[in-house]
Amino acid sequence: MNFAFSEEQDELREAVRRFLADKSPSSEVRRLMATTEGYDPAVWRQMADELGLQSLAIPEEHGGAGFSFVELVIVLEEMGAALLCAPFLSSVVLAANALLTSGDAEAKARWLPGIASGETIATLALTEDAGRWDPDAVQLVASPARRGGRRSGDRREPDGWTLHGHKSYVLDGHVAALLLVVARMEEGLGLFAVRGDASGLVRMPLSTMDQTRKQARVELADTPAQLVGSAGQAGPGITKTLQLAAVALAAEQVGGAQHCLDSSVEYAKARIQFGRPIGSFQAIKHKCADLLLEVESARSAAYYAGWAAAQDSDELPLAASVAKSYCSETYFHAAAENIQIHGGIGFTWEHDAHLYLKRAKSSELLFGDPVCHRELLARRIGI
Repeated sequence: MNFAFSEEQDELREAVRRFLADKSPSSEVRRLMATTEGYDPAVWRQMADELGLQSLAIPEEHGGAGFSFVELVIVLEEMGAALLCAPFLSSVVLAANALLTSGDAEAKARWLPGIASGETIATLALTEDAGRWDPDAVQLVASPARRGGRRSGDRREPDGWTLHGHKSYVLDGHVAALLLVVARMEEGLGLFAVRGDASGLVRMPLSTMDQTRKQARVELADTPAQLVGSAGQAGPGITKTLQLAAVALAAEQVGGAQHCLDSSVEYAKARIQFGRPIGSFQAIKHKCADLLLEVESARSAAYYAGWAAAQDSDELPLAASVAKSYCSETYFHAAAENIQIHGGIGFTWEHDAHLYLKRAKSSELLFGDPVCHRELLARRIGI
């Protein structure tokens, strides 16, 4: 295990950083967060065609570049620092990994190439009104649509499936061309592919605190769906997908926390009070020093979890929960301290500090809050 990145990985980071500096400045973030779609299709296409970011961690046999989760961590860290408004987390992390862990070769061959090319925006619809990122909380029902059917042993196979119920807090659910919906069936949990234009599907954007990451409520009324994987066997794949998503989000949180620290230090050096920079005052020094320690610790946790994901290590469940809980608290603390260090200007709409605070709070709750992940951690180590 080596936490020193290779030359190629450093070049990837620099390329992504330059791209985001050009395509995701503060002015563009503010413009996109005021739109319903929440992303720029032209930039999304450039991400795919020029940098190949959507294909980065998708296997080559499915149209991807075949890199590891470590490269994905690098990209997400830079995206978090820039507050990129794009359906990257939902499509490339959630949906792609839900397919990869499903064990369904046909579904992977059908959908992954489109996700890798950026042509298909996809998402995972798991949570319902309670907002719990827990497969056991799923209540939406899948029913067989038998129209004649086919005999398979002693059991009649359905010609298709229909979904009835609703999902909430679906990342980019209002723009996704493919929704992977987790539903309850007689055999257990199932994963179903639903097209964005399917009958009975109604999608409504939600008003959220963090306007830079769009969410939607999805209603399904006898909506036709295609089963992905084996009936009733989706639980383990969804659980692993959530672990990978937690690692990805932790990397994004590290990028955002580092930006807040850099912004705080830069302002502390430039702001003059009582004839000297405020960074020379002990209280500000202590705040910045504490943040540096927290951000570096969070980075170590996220990088280790990224390595565990890349190696498909047995330590992934533990590393994911450690990273998500610690990085969540670090990001929120860094964003809050950034406002405090900036003083009065930090509370204004014109300053970007509030954008990071809102993203930090939203990310803290996404895929399970720190309390949830500490409970998972305690359960996994037998406490």
